Amino acid sequence: MFVLAHVTDAHLGPLPRARFAELAGKRALGVLNWRRGRQHRFSIATIDLLVDDIKAMAPDHIAVTGDLVNVGLAAEFATGLNFLKSLGAGPDVTVVPGNHDAYVRSTAHHSLLNWGDYMRGDGVNGDVTDESAFPFVRRRGDIALVGVSSAIPTRPFMATGKVGRAQRERLGAALDVLGAEGLFRVVMIHHPPAGLRAGHKRLIDEAAVREVLARHGAELVICGHDHVPMVERIPGPDSGLIPVVEAPSFAAGPEDRHWPGGYHLYRIERVAEGAFPWRCTMEARGFQRGDAAVGSRGTRVLTEATGGR
Repeated sequence: MFVLAHVTDAHLGPLPRARFAELAGKRALGVLNWRRGRQHRFSIATIDLLVDDIKAMAPDHIAVTGDLVNVGLAAEFATGLNFLKSLGAGPDVTVVPGNHDAYVRSTAHHSLLNWGDYMRGDGVNGDVTDESAFPFVRRRGDIALVGVSSAIPTRPFMATGKVGRAQRERLGAALDVLGAEGLFRVVMIHHPPAGLRAGHKRLIDEAAVREVLARHGAELVICGHDHVPMVERIPGPDSGLIPVVEAPSFAAGPEDRHWPGGYHLYRIERVAEGAFPWRCTMEARGFQRGDAAVGSRGTRVLTEATGGR
């Protein structure tokens, strides 16, 4: 059995000091949003409790689906790196960026500059600092983690994402190779390619991303962005269905108005022979509303082994 922890939307604070010139445009709105709301909802104390719980669960790997920072100040990426180090070393933790990690164009590439050890595919050396770094693939036993970036700089009041044609083509090719190897393919992306959401938060090329997944297949898609848990199923090859699972914010406290903070644990095992030999269960862990203790919020079977899909 392979145990995978999924963390998302930590929105690490506090915000560092910023020069006046750094607060022009979209950043000024983001700082205002932080001071009026998020700094009261998200806390390091909450994160510390959840990190302690993850370590007690001792997963084989940790996946982080973005939004470690808030307004894209350069100093925030150093805070993000310290957080990733608290979870584990680069080979044991995989991260993809979220829209806040690409908040403004001037620092949109800083996640790759600072977190490269956590978003570098197997066998790739050196610093890759542009969009061609995605998707990347990490094989861990029978599991393949496929890191997709939907993070793009956007205008004020927008939090949309986009994968883009070139990355979608590379994604399809990677999924084919991994499928032929018989691996359990976990696609990591920040913006969910499923569900209903406001236009200013959507994945712009959602339909095209879903088409790639329907044609080439995946066993699981994990994501974040909305700060609330979600489980949906989208079409895969041969009339099969692919679970798309969103975790809540990793920094939200037990009284959060959206959803109490938490993370997901996936237990993945090969239990049969045939076209689909996998069993995957998900355990939601975190706070119950109004309860500051971290614990299980229930378990759900996502996929069962069958003779075909």
